[in-house]
Amino acid sequence: MINGKVVAFILGILLLIEGAFMMLIVPVSLYYHDSDTIYIFLSAFLTLLSGFLLWAIFRNRNKSVGKREGYLLVTLAWVVFSFYGALPYFTSGAMTSFVNAFFEAVSGFTTTGATVSVNVESLSHGLLLWRSLTQWIGGMAVIILALVVLPQLGIGGIQLFAAEVTGPLTERLHPRIKETVKRLLVVYVLITLAQVVLLRLGGMNVYDAVCHSFSTISTGGFSTKQDNIAHYTSPFIHYVFIIFMMVAGLNFTLTYFAFHLRFKQIWRNEEFKAYLSFFIIFVPVLTAILIFFQHGAIERSFRLALFEVASIVTTTGFTVVNYLNWIPAAWILLLLLMFLGGCYGSASGGVKVIRVLVLLKQGFLELKRLIHPNAIIPARIEQEAVKPELITSVLAFITVYVLVIVSGILIIAFLGYDLETSMGAVIASVGNIGPAIGKVGPGTNYAFFSEPAKLILSGLMIVGRLELFTVLILFTPAFWKK
Repeated sequence: MINGKVVAFILGILLLIEGAFMMLIVPVSLYYHDSDTIYIFLSAFLTLLSGFLLWAIFRNRNKSVGKREGYLLVTLAWVVFSFYGALPYFTSGAMTSFVNAFFEAVSGFTTTGATVSVNVESLSHGLLLWRSLTQWIGGMAVIILALVVLPQLGIGGIQLFAAEVTGPLTERLHPRIKETVKRLLVVYVLITLAQVVLLRLGGMNVYDAVCHSFSTISTGGFSTKQDNIAHYTSPFIHYVFIIFMMVAGLNFTLTYFAFHLRFKQIWRNEEFKAYLSFFIIFVPVLTAILIFFQHGAIERSFRLALFEVASIVTTTGFTVVNYLNWIPAAWILLLLLMFLGGCYGSASGGVKVIRVLVLLKQGFLELKRLIHPNAIIPARIEQEAVKPELITSVLAFITVYVLVIVSGILIIAFLGYDLETSMGAVIASVGNIGPAIGKVGPGTNYAFFSEPAKLILSGLMIVGRLELFTVLILFTPAFWKK
């Protein structure tokens, strides 16, 4: 039997935390004389009240928390956070439909960056900061989830590498979970502050620098400008975004090692090398396309190519140009990159680099076995053999990932949308990317979708954010049996 009381108790604590973050927006809203300050305050108060009631009612609960409670709690946390996170948009009247407000909140907390706002700059300073802060909260939560919570539940396939593979990929920062969380949060905050400082040096005002830094380190992609990062023409600002997007796509354990100058541990990490190889391969190709087919200047072509590859690979979703205006070969390459994602243990979405690496290694091994059918050649990560069951887990994840995308495309297309738009919206939602192809390309929004379509895409964002199985297991009869 699932211990629902302890789930409700923990959700109460999480709502208290969300309400506290929401209340931080009120002084900013007052400073800018926003007309919707009272609505943000009331939303924060309602969130805090709901959290307090859940905490007070269920505080004397049975403290037993098993795997089932863990699965249920992880999924409900994102749903509940998004429900209450939608209140500022809805109560203020910025979004007259609660479905739209919920979609925006889901997109924020899952760090997807897809928006239903037709004119972003029409939103108040308080709401724009809340949009970015939801992504910062979501990115922080995902890192803790991936590196601390999920391994304790045994969810997914990559977490199991901790038992089989040595090295920075799975090395603990500290044997005690609380200390690990503290150190990760310190790194997360320091990187955010570093980007704020650099963006200020590039001429961006403090407010925009804070909002964009929240969205960058979380690989979210929400901007305070309608034209996204294309609003800024400074190459310095572009390169700052590029650097911090690439950092955000790294396993935060590696980032922690970088802070302590432990570069040998970083370099021996195979996922890190594979991550860099995507840039080494795709950036020159796209740069050449822009130079020879779009007649661009060399430095600008390189910068645009590097920016878009960093944005797509890390699933941040920032844009400095409408890549759909490039030749089809260019944006098809970017579409392929949307499946990758950053490193495991980062805020990025997608399949994750380590899974792609395992898949490629296994594929090459199958070719070798055709030549040497009797040879026993195991796949290796950092010189350690990967057990067959772990490879099976990776293959299962990728298979389900593709099936979820195909199913989503069919459903959205069935609702009356063209195939290109359906593909773009579903791939971007499951991969937590934001902009894609079709009518959801750079510079556009998701406002034209019907409410059923928005709810489906919201669900896909959550499924993609929580590594598929964490959510899908809730729909199996075995999960609910005693």
